[in-house]
Amino acid sequence: MALISFDDTDAAAFAATRELPHSGLHRWRHAVQQHLRPRAGTAVLDLGAGTGAWAAAFTDWYGVRVVGIEPAEAMRARAAHRPLLAGDAAALPLRQSTMDAAWLSTMIHHIPDLDAAARELRRVLRPGAPVLVRSPFPGRHRRIALFHWFPEAVRVLERYPDVARVRSAFAAAGFTVSTIEPVAQTTARSLAEYAERLDRRAHTPLQLITDAEYAAGIARLRAAARDDSGPVVDHLDLLVLR
Repeated sequence: MALISFDDTDAAAFAATRELPHSGLHRWRHAVQQHLRPRAGTAVLDLGAGTGAWAAAFTDWYGVRVVGIEPAEAMRARAAHRPLLAGDAAALPLRQSTMDAAWLSTMIHHIPDLDAAARELRRVLRPGAPVLVRSPFPGRHRRIALFHWFPEAVRVLERYPDVARVRSAFAAAGFTVSTIEPVAQTTARSLAEYAERLDRRAHTPLQLITDAEYAAGIARLRAAARDDSGPVVDHLDLLVLR
């Protein structure tokens, strides 16, 4: 898979436009807590931590210790969270059975070998610890604004691993129980704000459509934003594997 790699320009765009305020993520806070069940000493792996926004949120919300792992140096350079280690999903720089949960947010499509990643997560997680995957999945995108305004991006999404593929890879590694639920988030206070903040360089599906398709989507979005004053609420999936 590994659809794109994040260089310095991409990482800057990601940090500027993809880090959502915690006030828009209260449903994610609740949903994660139901599966994480944090307690004193809980250690969470944030795999593909990017610029560390979710690591910071988990630290703030739950008081847990978050160990971030991020392969892109440009992303790590923009993160304030520590520890944030260099590494990738197929060779995690962690000892066996040391983590109480793993969080994978909008990154599973960047993993070249999903089966190897599942085995590595099984190795570093304690028995019964959950893997929490936040992602859009093929066929489950209809309440995500980006795919509404840029329908051509759906063909990129179709290259992502679907739910059945993820479940299969993790079941082979010993994660035999899984659940999935859509979780709402306020991505922007208005469609105008959404349009203003959108940066193609920060979104894999937008990077991989044509310039003409992107321009057409931006035109649709900006035209609609003149008349739409409500918030942009997206629903991404939370896939939980144990």
